[in-house]
Amino acid sequence: MASGFVGQAPAREGCGLVVDMIRQKKMAGRALLLAGPPATGKTALALGISQELGSKVPFCPMVGSEVYSAEVKKTEVLMENFRRAIGLRIKENKEVYEGEVTELSPEEAESTTGGYAKSISHVIIGLKTVKGTKQLKLDPSIYDALIKEKVAVGDVIYIEANSGAVKRVGRCDSFATEYDLEAEEYVPIPKGEVHKKKEIVQDVTLHDLDAANAQPQGGQDILSLMGQMMKPRKTEITDKLRQEINKVVNRYIDEGIAELVPGVLFIDEILAIRAQVEEIDIDEESLAYLGEIGQQTSLRHAIQLLSPASVVAKANGREKICKADLEEVSGLYLDAKSSARLLQEQQEKYIT
Repeated sequence: MASGFVGQAPAREGCGLVVDMIRQKKMAGRALLLAGPPATGKTALALGISQELGSKVPFCPMVGSEVYSAEVKKTEVLMENFRRAIGLRIKENKEVYEGEVTELSPEEAESTTGGYAKSISHVIIGLKTVKGTKQLKLDPSIYDALIKEKVAVGDVIYIEANSGAVKRVGRCDSFATEYDLEAEEYVPIPKGEVHKKKEIVQDVTLHDLDAANAQPQGGQDILSLMGQMMKPRKTEITDKLRQEINKVVNRYIDEGIAELVPGVLFIDEILAIRAQVEEIDIDEESLAYLGEIGQQTSLRHAIQLLSPASVVAKANGREKICKADLEEVSGLYLDAKSSARLLQEQQEKYIT
C-alpha cells in the first residue's frame, strides 16, 4: 500500500494487513470501517486496496444513497452489489487457433442487394507460432470480432474454433521498443502449433451470470451460462434464478472447473448519506465524531444515534446537530456489545 500514496502511514499499514487477510481468505463475512473527515483519503485507501488485490479480484464500489433509494428494495440493492463482489474463475480446455497475426486481409464481394456497395465475403488471416504458420479463411462475422478487439498485424491473438470468439492477448514482444514506459502490453510469441488445445481462463462475477441468464436458455452448464452474457436483456433477476445459478456454480466448483474468487464491496459516505436521507442537518465536526463512535462500537450504533441527537438538538433550539448533542445521546445508549458485556458483568443484579 505504499506505491503512489503520501501520508496516512498507519492507515496504509492497516489496509495492507487487510489485503493480506483477503488474499488468505480470512476476511470473509467481515467489514472494515474507514472513518474520518472529508478529503482525508478514505476513498483513496479503498482504491489502493483494489489495486493491491489486482484486476482479477472483483472490487465493487457503491454509494450509501443507493441502499436508501425509494425505487428499489434495500435488500435487492445490497444483494446485487454483494454478487458483483463475488468472482468466478472458469477454466476450460478449448480448441483454438493461436499465434502472432502476420496477415489480415478482408476480401470484398458484390453486395447481394445490388448497387455499388460491397460487403465482406470472408477474411484471410495468417497466424505464426514458434513451431509453424497457418493461413485461415474465416467467416465475415469473425472479421467483425477482430475489428472489435482492435486486432492488427503483429498482435498475438487466439480464436476459439467452436464459437469463433476472438481474444487479443497483446502485442508480440518482437515489436517492443527501448522505451521504459509504454501503453502496450507485450507478450511472447506462442509455442507449439497454431491449431491446439488450450486452457482458457475467464473471470466473471455472480451478478454477470445473473444478468446473462435472467431468461435462461439452452443447457445449464458453464458454456451456456457464459454464452448468455453476449445477449443482454432487460429482465428481472429473481431469487429463484440466483438459487439456480448458485447450484450450477457450486457443482462446477466441486468438479474443479470453476474457482470462487472473493472480492471487496466498498460502500462510501454511509453516515453522511443516511443523515441526508433522514433530512437531518449535521456539521462536519459532528460527522467526524460520529465516525469515531462507529470505530469504537459499530456502524449500526453510530447510525442509530442520528435520530435521538436530532431530537436533542431541536429541544435545545437548534436545527443542526452539534458534537455536544452526540456526546449526550451516546452517554444514554449503549451499543449491542457493551450492553451484552454489562449484562454479563452485573448478572447477579438481574432476575433470572
